Order: sequence, then structure tokens, then C-alpha cells
Amino acid sequence: MARVHYRVVQHDGGWAYRLGDVFSERYPTHDAALAAAQRVVAELRQPGESATIEYQDAEGAWHTEQVAADDRPEADVIDSTERREP
Repeated sequence: MARVHYRVVQHDGGWAYRLGDVFSERYPTHDAALAAAQRVVAELRQPGESATIEYQDAEGAWHTEQVAADDRPEADVIDSTERREP
């Protein structure tokens, strides 16, 4: 099973959560970004419906895959930032 880590970081004059190289929208406070990341993790744990998804990879190629409803990654939030507001 896949394991993903969302990280709360300072970003663009505020705070965001990040997965890999992708940032969320900017939040004005650390606590707001942390709460948003925790909501995302909670939503990832909910089973959904099987679906066909399409996505574009870093090289620009498109892919189509079938995703099972119970195929959920293990996810958590890593909050290793100092809580200094920008």
C-alpha cells in the first residue's frame, strides 16, 4: 500500500501543506494549513467508488487507470515547522 506524507511548510508569504513538490493553496496561519492538511488525510481514508482516472505525468504523457474503491494510501501530516507566523 502506498504511503504519503503531507508536510506543513511556510510558502508564498503564509503557510501551505505540501505533497512532494506540489503545494496547496496559501493559508494565512500555520494552524489553518495544519487543519486543512488533516482534513485531506481524513478524506483519503474514506472509501469511495471505483473509477477510471486520467492524469498527465511530468513528461506530458497522459495515462488512464482504473482505481479501486478500497485502494487508499496510508497518509499522515508531518508538522516539523517552527510555529512562527510570517
